[in-house]
Amino acid sequence: MSSVLTPEQVLAHWQGHRRLTRRVIEAFPEDKFLSFSVGGLRPFAMQAMECLALAAPVARGVATGQWAEYTAPTTPDSKAALLALWDQATGEINAIWPTIPVHRFTDVDKAFGQWENTGIGSIQYAVDNEIHHRGQGYVYLRALGIEPPAFYDRS
Repeated sequence: MSSVLTPEQVLAHWQGHRRLTRRVIEAFPEDKFLSFSVGGLRPFAMQAMECLALAAPVARGVATGQWAEYTAPTTPDSKAALLALWDQATGEINAIWPTIPVHRFTDVDKAFGQWENTGIGSIQYAVDNEIHHRGQGYVYLRALGIEPPAFYDRS
C-alpha cells in the first residue's frame, strides 16, 4: 500500500481541526451558544453535537469494523458541558487511534449501517463535516460581532 500520509499524520490533521473547532465553541457567548441562528439554520451547539456524534464513533468503527447505528445527539444545556464532551471525545479518538490496523483505512464498511465508504473515507467525511459546521459557526460569530479564531491556526 502506498500512502501520502501516515496514520499519525491523519490523526494530527484531524485533531488540529478539532482544536480549532473547540476554539470556535469557546468564542460563543454562553447566552447565544444554544439558541442563536442565522437564516433558519440550527444553533451552533446542535451543529457541534453532530460533529461529536461522528468523531469517536468513526474512529471506533474504523478500528473495529463494528458500527453502532447513528442517532441524533442530544445537546447539553451549557457550553461547558459540550466542551467536556468534546474533550472526552478527543481522548477517546487518541486512545482508539493506535489500535487501528493499517488495512482498516482501505477496508470498506457501511458506516453506521448507512454510508458505504473506506475507513479513510469515513474519517475524511467526519473532518469535512466538522469544517462545514465550523464555517457556519464563523458566520454566526461574525453576525454577533465577534471575531472568530483564524481559520488556518489549527495549533
